[in-house]
Amino acid sequence: MTQRLEQQIAFLNEADKLKSVNRGTLLCDASRAENSAEHSWHLTLYALVLADQAGSDVDLTRVIKMLILHDLVEIDAGDNPIFGDFDQIAMEAQEQIAADRIFGILPNDLGDDLRATWEEFEANTTATARFAKSLDRFQPPMQNLAAGGGSWVEYNVTEETFVEKVGSKIATGAPGLWHFAQSKVSAWFAAHR
Repeated sequence: MTQRLEQQIAFLNEADKLKSVNRGTLLCDASRAENSAEHSWHLTLYALVLADQAGSDVDLTRVIKMLILHDLVEIDAGDNPIFGDFDQIAMEAQEQIAADRIFGILPNDLGDDLRATWEEFEANTTATARFAKSLDRFQPPMQNLAAGGGSWVEYNVTEETFVEKVGSKIATGAPGLWHFAQSKVSAWFAAHR
């Protein structure tokens, strides 16, 4: 029992490092970049508040579990902003290595369960994962809108690039959120041409 608890606490202490991983997205007040732990927390709140946007086949408890776990690999792999320039295949390989190490800190049964949840999110093939992924893609634009453009300005994002990289991921799991985001984002880009 003591060894199991030691492993669980070691994992929780390791997860604390997510607070030091800065993201490309600014806070809504544009005062600074958010960190990955703040992003994960905010997404779980998005899931609770926007649960009515999920399909009837979505397991909200599992969505929250996915969202609190989804960026833990950034402790080792770092954050790769969606509009940044990075090698997708290399990033995915780094994240798999990070998942091996981080989830491997836990007792096998718990580590396997959390890793499977993370893998489901990454695969994005279940209705639950698609809704979780939609929220992950919906939250940053809402923050960018609140922050006067936020990272869109820094990365010279066009509306076309936004739709290509983000739109389908939101629309697939949460069409109502995509409809809402699309109108707001289009208006912002029209005003900033």
